[in-house]
Amino acid sequence: MPVRVLMVCLGNICRSPLAEGILAHITDPACCVVDSAGTAGYHIGNPPDPRSIEVAAAHGIDISRQRCRQFVRADFDRFDYIFAMDRENLANIRRLARSADELQKVSLLLEAGGAGPQEVPDPYYGGPQGFEAVYRLIYGACEHLRGNLLQN
Repeated sequence: MPVRVLMVCLGNICRSPLAEGILAHITDPACCVVDSAGTAGYHIGNPPDPRSIEVAAAHGIDISRQRCRQFVRADFDRFDYIFAMDRENLANIRRLARSADELQKVSLLLEAGGAGPQEVPDPYYGGPQGFEAVYRLIYGACEHLRGNLLQN
C-alpha cells in the first residue's frame, strides 16, 4: 500500500502545488500518492498560480492540471503524512485534529525534509526569483523525504 502524503499551504496555488508536483515526480506512484490543499478556500477549483506552473515546467514537472482545494478534517483519515509549508498553516491544521494520532501526522515540510524548523516562504507577492527559490527549498525537502521517511 502506498504512503499517502498531503502538502498544505494557505491558498493551494503556490507552494503546496509545487510540493505535490515535485514529490510525485521523484517518487514511484506505486509507493507514494501525493495531493495538496490549502487551509483557506480562496481559490477552490482554480489551477495553481501561473508562476508555480512556469517554474515547475522549467524543471520538467507539469502541475497545470492540479486544482485547488481546501484542507478538510477528513484529510487526517486519508493521509499518512501532512506537511505544512509554514507555522501559521501548521497551527491551522493542528486545530482541526481530533486526536494525538492525527497531530502526529502533521509537521513542517522543511523540518521533516531535514532542513530544521524553517518555513517555506510564500512567493505570491514576489517575482520569479522567489518561485525558483521556493522550488529549490521544496525539492531538497522532497528528496530527503524520498530517501528517508518514505522508504521506511
